[in-house]
Amino acid sequence: MVARLVVAAPGSGSGKTTVATGLMAALRRHGHRVAPFKVGPDYIDPGYHTLAAGRPGRNLDPVLVGEHRIAPLFRHGARGADTAIVEGVMGLFDGRIGHQVNAGGFGSTAHVAELIDAPVLLVVDTRGQSTSLAALLHGFRSYRPGVRMAGVILNQVGSDRHEQVLREACADVGLPVLGSVRRAAEVDVPSRHLGLIPAAEHGTPALRAVAAMADLVAASVDVDAVVQVARSAPAFDGPQWNPKDEVKPTAGRPVIAVAGGPAFTFGYAEHTELLRAAGAEVAIVDPIRDDRLPEGTAGLVLPGGFPEAHAEALSANEPLRNEVATLARSGAPVHAECGGLLYLVTKLDGQPMCGVLDAEAAMSPRLLLGYRDAVAAGTSPLHPEGTRVSGHEFHRTHTMPAHGETPAWIWRDHEGAIRREGFVQGGLHASYLHTHPAGNPEAIQAFTAACRGRV
Repeated sequence: MVARLVVAAPGSGSGKTTVATGLMAALRRHGHRVAPFKVGPDYIDPGYHTLAAGRPGRNLDPVLVGEHRIAPLFRHGARGADTAIVEGVMGLFDGRIGHQVNAGGFGSTAHVAELIDAPVLLVVDTRGQSTSLAALLHGFRSYRPGVRMAGVILNQVGSDRHEQVLREACADVGLPVLGSVRRAAEVDVPSRHLGLIPAAEHGTPALRAVAAMADLVAASVDVDAVVQVARSAPAFDGPQWNPKDEVKPTAGRPVIAVAGGPAFTFGYAEHTELLRAAGAEVAIVDPIRDDRLPEGTAGLVLPGGFPEAHAEALSANEPLRNEVATLARSGAPVHAECGGLLYLVTKLDGQPMCGVLDAEAAMSPRLLLGYRDAVAAGTSPLHPEGTRVSGHEFHRTHTMPAHGETPAWIWRDHEGAIRREGFVQGGLHASYLHTHPAGNPEAIQAFTAACRGRV
């Protein structure tokens, strides 16, 4: 049985990432085999979790994969670990708007905590609070009795006197304090328009930030007490998710290139696991540094990331841009999501890209963010026309036009208006919408089979 703990908070910006990442790294230093997880569709925090734990950070998102898959995916990601740390998303009960479950919002941290039967450690930003903390904790603990609040970590504590008053408030409601973290600028990680800069881009400073988080947690948190809370989680037996059970292997081992490197960091670990289980030979290509696609490439996956932050470097690699354009125009299967879409347009913020799509892209002042229930507008190597998926949109760029003659997706926005988005042409499926392959394994099966046809 793996010990497990969910790190949650009353709201965003409370310090969950610092505490969760530092706790993962501190436990690893103590010889624990730590499995890191993140609730929701976030790609950036799992990059820091990967550095901290030394194994892939994974996501637990009931909206994108279905709540029935959360426990099996958790067991899959926790194989070989003795402790699992799950970082929550937003506030403890914040989930998909308009979708409620007994634990709060559907897809919320509380929802996932119940699905994996894990205790919750609440990180509270205590700036501007003293005795009122007791009321806040009382409300969070009593709101959904099925969510087991196991303790509190006080964050942004200003002084010894401040800490004393806060501890008294926690004692009033019977919640133990497992740590008290003082203000520490050295763990700050630079941000930009969509949040933290991904660990893969931030390089050595990211390693230093993770080390600083570990030092801070080791000095401020009773790590042994946290381990005991994690070990209090009950037995959690059941089936593990296995990519080999989700897809059938394709003969011939087609080579599928998957973009990586600093510009394309938004991907789920289960994606390449499913591609390999479906019979593909996965080859990673860095569109900034590699000037050729891998030998024998039959298909290409362009995941999300921040190509807009690397537009000049991507544009300068003209040999690879030409190879990608040639591959796409040949009708080979190409799957591009969000950042991958931007790489295929003619220009991105004025910089020449691959020119596969007759569209330009640029930064926008408007953030598009949220889950979408989408329908495939046309048949592609991934989806037959009419396929329904749950996806997530998160970007500050826009393309002109917003979609091709055959869009990738159609959905209704929160006001009920129909929206068309993305491009399907030949073997290409390009869209801003992120989907989770574990929630759509049949798409990976179809894509790999289409690539097999190119061998």
